[in-house]
Amino acid sequence: MKIVKRSGVEEEFIVEKIRMAVAKANQTVEFKNALTIQQIENICNHVAGVCQALDRALSVEEIQDIVETRIMQEGAFEVAKKYITYRYVRSLVRQANTTDNQILSLIECNNEEVKQENSNKNPTINSVQRDYMAGEVSKDITRRLLLPAEVIEAHEQGIIHFHDMDYFAQHMHNCDLVNLEDMLQNGTVISGTLIEKPHSFSTACNIATQIIAQVASNQYGGQSITLTHLAPFVQVSRARIRTEVLQEFSIAGAAIGEEQLQTIVERRIRSEIARGVQTIQYQVVTLMTTNGQAPFVTVFMYLNEARNEQEKKDLAIIIEEVLNQRLAGVKNEDGICITPAFPKLVYVLEEDNVAEGGEYYELTCLAAKCTAKRLVPDYISEKKMKELKEGNCFPVMGCRSALTPWRDANGNYKFYGRFNQGVVTLNLVDVALSSDGDMARFWKIFDERLEFCYRALMCRHERLKGTTSDAAPILWQDGAIARLKKGEVIDPLLFNGYSTISLGYAGLCECVRCLTGKSHTDPEATPLAIRIMEHMNAACERWKKATTIGFGIYGTPLESTTYKFARCLQKRFGIVPGVTDKNYITNSYHVHVSEEIDAFSKLAFEAKFQSLSSGGAISYVEVPDMQNNIEAVLQVVRFIYDNIMYAELNTKSDYCQVCSFDGEIRIEKETSNKLIWRCPKCGNTDQNRMNVARRTCGYIGTQYWNQGRTQEIRDRVMHL
Repeated sequence: MKIVKRSGVEEEFIVEKIRMAVAKANQTVEFKNALTIQQIENICNHVAGVCQALDRALSVEEIQDIVETRIMQEGAFEVAKKYITYRYVRSLVRQANTTDNQILSLIECNNEEVKQENSNKNPTINSVQRDYMAGEVSKDITRRLLLPAEVIEAHEQGIIHFHDMDYFAQHMHNCDLVNLEDMLQNGTVISGTLIEKPHSFSTACNIATQIIAQVASNQYGGQSITLTHLAPFVQVSRARIRTEVLQEFSIAGAAIGEEQLQTIVERRIRSEIARGVQTIQYQVVTLMTTNGQAPFVTVFMYLNEARNEQEKKDLAIIIEEVLNQRLAGVKNEDGICITPAFPKLVYVLEEDNVAEGGEYYELTCLAAKCTAKRLVPDYISEKKMKELKEGNCFPVMGCRSALTPWRDANGNYKFYGRFNQGVVTLNLVDVALSSDGDMARFWKIFDERLEFCYRALMCRHERLKGTTSDAAPILWQDGAIARLKKGEVIDPLLFNGYSTISLGYAGLCECVRCLTGKSHTDPEATPLAIRIMEHMNAACERWKKATTIGFGIYGTPLESTTYKFARCLQKRFGIVPGVTDKNYITNSYHVHVSEEIDAFSKLAFEAKFQSLSSGGAISYVEVPDMQNNIEAVLQVVRFIYDNIMYAELNTKSDYCQVCSFDGEIRIEKETSNKLIWRCPKCGNTDQNRMNVARRTCGYIGTQYWNQGRTQEIRDRVMHL
């Protein structure tokens, strides 16, 4: 068994340390109030049993809480007092410097929690360590100086999660839709250098990657671009190539017919498109931003976003090339093609590409092949999104964060150049357990927690207020979001619904099960789940009217937090069957990963909740290897188009560097109860010598996960 020390270092559980600590406290009280040797032994055995039963590494604080409780259960209240006093004194000593041990454990790669915090960051790399070190300082400042004590306490207890505290000390926002069109058409500035409108498609792609890197380094969330903003430059290149070919034939003294000219021009333009797309793919994969990871970028592929037929045809060629290159994969250090995490691809299903015989149906077939092999693209239904978004179809920001429709002074909808201020997530499971089955109490606590989330969200909003455009010129001055003047504050962009701010939620499934004893998929329990969602929406509407700030409901993509919430619930409420008996809680509104349900029923059920998550949501179905069954993938894709706004298919894409196994690398439990990844062919368990890609939160992770998320991945059932 393992324990996690306060510094984050993971060590073997040694019961003798508990025996010694209790014995020391015991020696300070009178004999008549002291524990017997057998009672001390009972305490040690009880703690060891709890640790074994929980099937995960407990923190030192959790173990000490169990010890305290058990001492009191033995009736040794004087001993318990001494033990509690000792803990308090030690905590005061530790508060003298809250970051040194954390930072040292990061540098030496001993911090197990941080090592598995982000599945796309390698904590052994200097740039990642530097980011984590800065994050520890930011969190320390935030805890001591920037946030109210009540918010910090609720965050630590897992009642809420105040996201990205490691960036809160700076005036940074979450995610955005980059206005690539403005930056390419009207020019931009990168690192003090003027970048003018490009004169070719390949140059536009190169500039786009530089913009992506700069944006990623000036915010902490995801960003999205649309290929539509690159499409006009195909025609720019086509005109240039046509002129060049005519000049070449003129120099050679040869004549050329129009048909032959067009054939040569189109061959060259396709070659340039291939080079441009390759630039985007390889630059995004190989670039490393200041936070030590590849830019978290989503590429949006929407044919009907084109402004004319020629642009639409050119856009289709670009999309085809993007899909073909992602299908091929990228080579790892051994030259083997593997699945990259980024860029995330989102493909829009439309009337002319979703049905067999449609003009662009073959493009959708290619997308389906790519999904089966590389997990992307994900799919947005134009039809369903237009039903929910006032007739609009537009990208999500990053993996799922969604804007609400907004019109400018001329009544025109605008989406690019808008952003999200930040997220605070409410642990719905904690609300349910705190109510102890009393529904009246549940709604009362729910309202109290929602108002608490509002105050925490306003802390985020206030932190951004007064930020000058000089803090991130690429965002606020040079077109990614706005064209503000130097020294101008961003405040007008924080109000009137221009930007969003998100009330996240987690564990709807366990919340409803706690209150009803049934899954929220049960027809008798579903109305309660819907009512809970509607209640959160009503709160956001009240806040929006009171402030004009764009509050929205957000289906939180918990990654490491799913484990944190589960541990906090176990600590406060113990093991409650079906509610806290896992080391994770369910993301947002999702059906529990272990619940048997077919793909179509799952998507149809979850569609009800996407419409109630206006600030962002995504659904998925877990599928086996589908590379030899593309028709089944297409069947799911067509169902998505007719039934749900945004969904994805989760398959597996792994590679063992030891034995060249190309299949599913599985999760097993080792003797210490820790979950590990093992190659089924050669038995390799060295994570540094295998490539594992799994979708965990709407995006693909490739650097492994904490024990809670790993258990969740292991527990997933197939939906197809």
